[in-house]
Amino acid sequence: MIREQLTKNLKEFLKIKNYSQHTIDNYERDINEFFLFAEENKIHIEDLEPKTASGWLIYLRRKGLNNRSIHRKVSSLRNFFRYLQRNSFFEQNIFEGIKVPKIEEKLPKVLSLEDVDKLLSFQAKSKYDFRDKAFLELLYSCGLRVTEAVNANISSFESNFSFLKVLGKGNKERMVPVGEFAIKAINEWIENRDIPSDPNILFTNKYGERITVRAMQQRLEKISISLGMQPIHPHMLRHSFATHMLESSGDLRSIQEMLGHSSLSTTQIYTKLNFQQLVKIYDRAHPHAQKKN
Repeated sequence: MIREQLTKNLKEFLKIKNYSQHTIDNYERDINEFFLFAEENKIHIEDLEPKTASGWLIYLRRKGLNNRSIHRKVSSLRNFFRYLQRNSFFEQNIFEGIKVPKIEEKLPKVLSLEDVDKLLSFQAKSKYDFRDKAFLELLYSCGLRVTEAVNANISSFESNFSFLKVLGKGNKERMVPVGEFAIKAINEWIENRDIPSDPNILFTNKYGERITVRAMQQRLEKISISLGMQPIHPHMLRHSFATHMLESSGDLRSIQEMLGHSSLSTTQIYTKLNFQQLVKIYDRAHPHAQKKN
């Protein structure tokens, strides 16, 4: 009975948060895993206490999970128990005082301008090459997440494809400019494709249905390898867009808007990448930076 009430609370909690489906799946998995851990250790829900949370942390570490995964799971439980406490289901949040291991900051992988030029220089030879070219140009031109590009519709564009209305995380809308190379590639794809059952869908597969994220990830990997490059993931183009924009403009706030980051601190990761590049240039060029053996 109590477990059923918890399940109901979980659904209400996730509904209020307006999370993406991916985040919802992670929350449900993390929370259900914790309650399964409690059941296997014969701990009743009404007997949950901080040491149960600590025991789960040790259990996750023994399973070999890295710090980032543990941090996410604890964050999921802390937020859920905070919601339960506010709604008088529990008197305390057993995860509130739990210390999690520090996450080692992992800087995103970024392509050089030369590598971006090489990737986008591939010539379309087939009908679906035009689609892939348009997809890649749009990713880099607008700094889109792969899901945002996959979900783009022709009706999402304004002013002859010069602007794109993007539905990002948390169903937040933003308007981003589209570069001339991307506009040209999109028009070429539309001219060469078969008209799908829903002509409003921009990127379609051979069945005329919206292409999947996984399919485009595989296509990009195949294209990059065929060009003699390392396997490239779509998100690397988003990172490259942000880094190259920062290098040329230094306008962090505008880049935040274009990326759809709710917090400026998320965008600031690219300043560290930019600083690393400056250090490399300094070490290479400054006469007093040369280390002598």
